[in-house]
Amino acid sequence: MAKRITAIILAAAIIALCLTACSDSGSDGGETQTNSAIIEQETVIREDNSTFKLSYTQADSLDPFEARTLNNQVLSQLVFESLFDLDENFKASLNIASSYEYEDNETLVVGITAGLKFTDGTALTADDVVSSFNGAKDSEYWGSSLDEIDSCRVRSESEVVFSLNAPDPYAHNLLVFPIKSSDSSGNYPIGSGRYYYADENGETVLKANTENGFQPHITVIHLENIASADSIDNAVNIGNISFAFRDLSSNSSRRITANKRLINMNNLVFIGVNNKSGITANADVRRAVSLAIDRATLTRSAYGGFAQASTGIFNPQFELSETQLFSEEGDADAAKQVLQTSGVSSNDISIVVNSSNSERVTCAKLIEQQLEEAGFDVTVYEESDAKYFDRITKEQFNLYIGEIKLPPDMSLRPFFESDGTAHYGIDTANSSSAAAYSAYMDGSGQLGDFLLKFSDEMPFIPLVYRRAMICFTKTMNGDVQGTYYDCFANIEDWYFEAE
Repeated sequence: MAKRITAIILAAAIIALCLTACSDSGSDGGETQTNSAIIEQETVIREDNSTFKLSYTQADSLDPFEARTLNNQVLSQLVFESLFDLDENFKASLNIASSYEYEDNETLVVGITAGLKFTDGTALTADDVVSSFNGAKDSEYWGSSLDEIDSCRVRSESEVVFSLNAPDPYAHNLLVFPIKSSDSSGNYPIGSGRYYYADENGETVLKANTENGFQPHITVIHLENIASADSIDNAVNIGNISFAFRDLSSNSSRRITANKRLINMNNLVFIGVNNKSGITANADVRRAVSLAIDRATLTRSAYGGFAQASTGIFNPQFELSETQLFSEEGDADAAKQVLQTSGVSSNDISIVVNSSNSERVTCAKLIEQQLEEAGFDVTVYEESDAKYFDRITKEQFNLYIGEIKLPPDMSLRPFFESDGTAHYGIDTANSSSAAAYSAYMDGSGQLGDFLLKFSDEMPFIPLVYRRAMICFTKTMNGDVQGTYYDCFANIEDWYFEAE
């Protein structure tokens, strides 16, 4: 059935002529009155089963726990639902979950909405949630984001229990992994989402799941086998595909000429600092480095505006980021004053960066200039990936430019735990920041105490949070919205033509 958008047009539709008899001289007078009426004109948006196209990787799995490509992981957002949704500010709302409660600081109980069904008509149960968690935790794509959770078990038909590895007040933000039917015995994995995989004349397509009240204009989505990033960029530019998510990890994606909208990611670009040895073992030196850095320039020049300056530790969009710790602009004079009073005998400092990442190389060169204005003598080492990682893991650096995809609970444990992926250079056993962060997470300390300790110690230096974008063909209509965890947030409003 066609969808309808109603436009109201005001027009003069009825003209009434009123004759009035007057005067006893026999002369007649007439008065014309014009009344406005409303004519309703309907613009019809047809159901579209042929126009909308997405890229996918045919050689990769469509199972969200086995898929290795970003292409197919993006498709899974249409096919599978999660316990919680996250908006553009990383704020969680209930989806499949009906409730949640922290029974203690390491136990999270989640209720499951009753009556939910997968697209094959089978019931969505607590067992499906547990099996999906186990599949996600073991997967390459989702596994690292679930490190904070040890296990999941069924408590009842309507409740599951997540056991945490350590206290985490935002652990529910992690429950955005896809929920898949544990009995997907057919050719395609089964979810409860807005679309489902189907075969149409030998072609894999996505069909709208209208059984759950979802009523989009686009009823069938066709999949084009386009694997390489450059080919995807070109395809959306010329209209061979209708929509694409780009994480902007390569420069080519910035040359997209299709319509585009930036979306927030949780990828932090930072300076790793050797707190244990060399000039940067001095906390005043670390603070001087942070003061000298012009984060606004890095955002604009190194990342072409596809980033946000980090004025705090957490993502600027997240609710914990209200306290500003760093200025977007650098202050060379203030940095020089702190450096002069630091007591170090030499101002020599080095920056290690991997040569394969052009944005980080640009960052390093800009930071080199900014530090030299503050009185440092700077050497930049551009290393191959293997040499770069070797130097980082052996802590053979003063400073290094790194990037980490933080989990959606905003956990900083990768920096503050001895086995964390970004702990290099930080004395985690004796760090006052690490201790204050642990106290905040377990509820025995305050966030403000941690922020104060961090400002004093400066164990690492946040620079920018990168952003991604969604891009779409210029022939598509509708106020296209999307977030990192749901690129297709309002796909039901998208359409191509109207009558």
